Amino acid sequence: MSDGKVWSLILAAGEGTRLSSLTTTAEGLSVPKQFCSLRGGASLLDEALARGEAVTSRSRVLAVVAGCHRRWWEGALRSLPPDNVIVQPENKGTAAGLLLPLLHIVTRDPGATVLVLPSDHFVHDESGLAQSMRRAIRLAGEDRRHVFLLGLTPEDADPELGYIVPGQQSSRSAAPVRRFVEKPAIDTARLLMSEGAMLNMFIIAASARALLRLYAARDPQFLAHMAEVVGRDRLGTHDAAAARQLYPRLPTLDFSRHVLQGQEPWLRVVTVPDCGWSDLGTPRRVAQTLARVGLRHLSAAPGSAYINLAEQQALQERNVQPPAHA
Repeated sequence: MSDGKVWSLILAAGEGTRLSSLTTTAEGLSVPKQFCSLRGGASLLDEALARGEAVTSRSRVLAVVAGCHRRWWEGALRSLPPDNVIVQPENKGTAAGLLLPLLHIVTRDPGATVLVLPSDHFVHDESGLAQSMRRAIRLAGEDRRHVFLLGLTPEDADPELGYIVPGQQSSRSAAPVRRFVEKPAIDTARLLMSEGAMLNMFIIAASARALLRLYAARDPQFLAHMAEVVGRDRLGTHDAAAARQLYPRLPTLDFSRHVLQGQEPWLRVVTVPDCGWSDLGTPRRVAQTLARVGLRHLSAAPGSAYINLAEQQALQERNVQPPAHA
């Protein structure tokens, strides 16, 4: 085991544009889906924070957010240490969105083991997922070279998700990755499923150094520029002048497509039992998730969510104008 600590890295800077038909208020304000709830109560971001805290202390839960979303995240992240809120000047895709906070973690804990968690997922069985996350973290602590992806058996082909084809399993807990394909065409997705492919949940456990090695192999200049920015900004996360200067010149890159894909020898996959997971990426998946879990546990408790997706879905089905947000 490394001397480093376990960190949870919450990715919360996305726009969620594919879900805009459900996340737009009557005034035309589009709310990123991580600040919405599925069925009332806590927002998806709140649930991701709790997910991260299930494997480490809140002092080592770190979130990356977008500067233009300040109105939504400022209150929601008040319980985190200020240095644990990393503000991106603009959205340049998940490759930059993961690397910037990762480098901040490395400056504070070079031996860190990192659990990467999106902030826009719904999980019905949190305890089941937490067991799989802890298993992946344990494996990443023991094996500092490989990156462990959490994979789920798909119910049907979906071209909007990523697929992991495992190789022959070398242990009871993880398998090598024979092929990784991000958002394939529907026919390719069906073929991958016939080969035993699992869905990529985009939940990742790895040593920080193993993740940085992937970036170095794919685009060393991109890594060098980002490392220089973090070195100059240090802990000035809310007024990151160097990042503001760099970001307009960065390409927009997707972590799964542009960093993971093609680096299968460094990847391992941990199979997650069915936990009622959905990334809620499209209105269709929101509707499918609501149909599966129902509204029996609709929360009446107050929460930080700006929009209740279940209410928006019902209004859309009735073709009713969405209510104004107070």
